[in-house]
Amino acid sequence: MDFLKKHYEKILLGIMLVGLIGALVAMLFYVESDKEDMERRAESVLHPPVKALPNLDLTALEAAVARHQAAYTLNLERTNKLFNPMEWQKTPDGQLIKIVTGSEVGTGAAVVTAITPLYLVLSIDQITTNELGARYTIGVERQAAPTIGKRKKQSRYISPDEKKPNDTFAIVSVNGELANPSAVVVKLVDSGELATILRDKPWRRIDGYTADLRYDPEKRNFHGLRAGDKVAFGGTEYLVTDISGKELILSDQSNQKKTSLLFAP
Repeated sequence: MDFLKKHYEKILLGIMLVGLIGALVAMLFYVESDKEDMERRAESVLHPPVKALPNLDLTALEAAVARHQAAYTLNLERTNKLFNPMEWQKTPDGQLIKIVTGSEVGTGAAVVTAITPLYLVLSIDQITTNELGARYTIGVERQAAPTIGKRKKQSRYISPDEKKPNDTFAIVSVNGELANPSAVVVKLVDSGELATILRDKPWRRIDGYTADLRYDPEKRNFHGLRAGDKVAFGGTEYLVTDISGKELILSDQSNQKKTSLLFAP
């Protein structure tokens, strides 16, 4: 007790110092905790929590970049007709034909596939006899006539002594008996030439031709064309001005330009 009485002030001061030291130590922890709390609050105010955005869909952009980086070949011959300097022509069925030499369309692509002669045919069809004498029926076939009616075989009746010509011929002489001749010789009105008509074989003279024409770009065929006929192909109308044994001549109706198409059998 005496110790306490003599030293209670020192003991009390020591207790107070220990308490003060403890308070200071506790203050350090409190200040640090308060600082961390203030930082958390500031962070929550300045950077509030948000939901993360989904990843962007860059498929279209990546595809565009890939197309841009890849090499592209422009076909100016078949896929591009606007800037191609060569000429193209469309057929009625929509097919495009490239014009290089000019022979791909028009008269350059037309082919004569056949030429057939047209004849003037004279034949002894019948011989009749009576008290007045003999009378001959001569068949006249004009295959080159301009109309179908005139191309049909027609009959001309003539006596051996009849010298007046009809529209086709005049009788000149008779070989053999008048009632049974082996041949009749006539003179043609149009040319003045002599024609010998055998009893068993008609007389023939080429008076013209027909032609067959093929146009492959439009897959068209023209049969039996005659001089004066009109045909149309490749967007142009043509007049058949002449046909010989070796060629067909077409006249362009837009400019009257004539083109000769040779026949190569």
